[in-house]
Amino acid sequence: MIRIDIPGRGLATIQHLVLDVNGTIACDGALLEGVAERLERLRELVTVTAITADTHGTAAALRDRTGIEIHVIERGNEARQKLEVVRALGADAVVAVGNGANDDEMLDAAVVGICVIGREGAAVAALRSADVAVTDVRDALDLVLDPRRLVATLRR
Repeated sequence: MIRIDIPGRGLATIQHLVLDVNGTIACDGALLEGVAERLERLRELVTVTAITADTHGTAAALRDRTGIEIHVIERGNEARQKLEVVRALGADAVVAVGNGANDDEMLDAAVVGICVIGREGAAVAALRSADVAVTDVRDALDLVLDPRRLVATLRR
């Protein structure tokens, strides 16, 4: 559990980290360098769940390599399915990270939504729904690992 007291927003108790896979923690199905190590550290603090339609067929390998929970969603209405996962976990205890148009609802619902503008870019809808934007997923994960950075960015 991570406790973050953000001036102007209040206290957040983070119990879950929800991650989009392709375009966020992976590119073309391959986990980005440095992500696995950060996920290992984060697993000591919160439950980490990745959500994927498993386009590249790598969900099982991702679970085996990282030890995180993998939630495979059906193709079609992905945004709603991702939102349902965040709501089921308790949106007020979730940090969500994504980059796609189908991530916008989960980014908006989570207590903290982080949009990654990476090599695949980011959908404007995701950017508008997020609380924070970063240019590298490793930076997003580091924000969760060191919540003082989130406080500095989000304080009002």
